[in-house]
Amino acid sequence: MVDGAVGAGTGAGGEPESSDSLRTFGAVVQGLREHAGLSREQFGELVRYSKHTVASVELGRRMPDAAFVERAEEALGNTGALRRAAGCLARQPGLAAWFRRWARLERTAIALCTYECRMVPGLLQTEAYARAMAVDHLPPLDDEQVEERWAARAERQELLRKQPNTAFSFIVEEHTFLRRTGGRDVTHGLITHVLELAALRNVELQVMPLVQESHTGLQGPLQLLETQENRWFGYLEGQESGQLITDRKVVSVLQMRYARMRSQALPLEDSVSLLQRMRGDL
Repeated sequence: MVDGAVGAGTGAGGEPESSDSLRTFGAVVQGLREHAGLSREQFGELVRYSKHTVASVELGRRMPDAAFVERAEEALGNTGALRRAAGCLARQPGLAAWFRRWARLERTAIALCTYECRMVPGLLQTEAYARAMAVDHLPPLDDEQVEERWAARAERQELLRKQPNTAFSFIVEEHTFLRRTGGRDVTHGLITHVLELAALRNVELQVMPLVQESHTGLQGPLQLLETQENRWFGYLEGQESGQLITDRKVVSVLQMRYARMRSQALPLEDSVSLLQRMRGDL
């Protein structure tokens, strides 16, 4: 289960985090909030999150993103306690350690761009497709790991519908569908699901055709995002590793490559038509 290192490796760096650290962090937030005499609703207004999100963080059910931590620090006296406590949240269940910083940025991004040449991106996958890939994972996964990883992926996928003001762009190689991972039925369901997502106003899907004489993405998959502060970051992932790109010059190069690929891939309408034909051929 790549794209997002959701299940992209256990052991070295990819082990799930125990829930103790999440509950401890939440308890610190709750203690500081109550000491400041703030209700969850009042605190939520200060940090620009709903009272339900605040409750989820305080109860250890939700991984706080960087924006939550920084805003909470400002609202609760800038003691530094929350920043230090957040540093102990080294892993999120189902997400490899090297991916966690990118996953936090995803949650508040105003634009997300993904080019994938190995498989259908995680944000577009169906459960059946993700589970079919898990079968081939080495070393083998046990049932608990598979369930945990799918749960983490499903949570990430909520971004597409819960962030309607975030612009999502996907460029996916045609051969990722032609491979028929999991068989005909799984692929049919996958294409149907992708077509449904492509109909969302905030999602742009482009398929890179199998025959493409000029292709700027031959160096491999890449992801880009823009934060609410209009800062761009990049992310590159390999086997058992991932790299968050913060250098503006390098990010600029990735942006140029992605922009060129958008002109090389099929436009949305043609991409949808191609997927519909592929589904009909199954």
